[in-house]
Amino acid sequence: MRLWGRRSAFNVQKVMWAMAELGLEYEHLEVGGRFRGLETPQFLALNPNGRIPVLEDNGLAIWESHTIIRYLAATYGAGSLWPSDPRVRSLADRWMDWMLATLQPEFMKLFWGFFRTPEKHRNVKLIEAAMTQCEKHFALLDEHLQGRAFVAGENFSMGDIPVATSLYRYFEMGISIPELPNVCAWYEGLRARPAYRVAVLVPFEDLRGRVDH
Repeated sequence: MRLWGRRSAFNVQKVMWAMAELGLEYEHLEVGGRFRGLETPQFLALNPNGRIPVLEDNGLAIWESHTIIRYLAATYGAGSLWPSDPRVRSLADRWMDWMLATLQPEFMKLFWGFFRTPEKHRNVKLIEAAMTQCEKHFALLDEHLQGRAFVAGENFSMGDIPVATSLYRYFEMGISIPELPNVCAWYEGLRARPAYRVAVLVPFEDLRGRVDH
């Protein structure tokens, strides 16, 4: 099993977290950003889009981070990351898709606009708009987590991984954060998980003001 993608990449961290939760051993190949390598014939044969992450498992090359997480959960995490109850699994799926379609576009605008862009080149209006949208989306998540330990109910599942990968950067990049008691309680619980600490709580100061990787 091999995972392609630089460790500091947001979408790669999602997959690394899932693999750590499942206790999977794999070879990690740092590509993308300053490591380059995405335009090589070898990598494009795995993902013609030339993007990370890519997982190779038993001759199968899988791309798109949420697809990889679902594959890993279904293949290696039945009853844990992959809930056995289809109704619970549908809730995990909903929040994974919500992250991809609703929160992540605005979160990435905020992270790139505020943190990755040198201060003198920042678009303040874009940052403020993205911040407002993120506050709205996190408030919705906070409401959903009321009375729930995890996004799909009482047990940790694949549904927690995509959304919660964003929390470390959201809380630590240096912006004003609204009051989110349920999200914060969820986050503190996740920070105690060894897999989360290894895969997600990775210092990212080297990305500040960097648009080249």
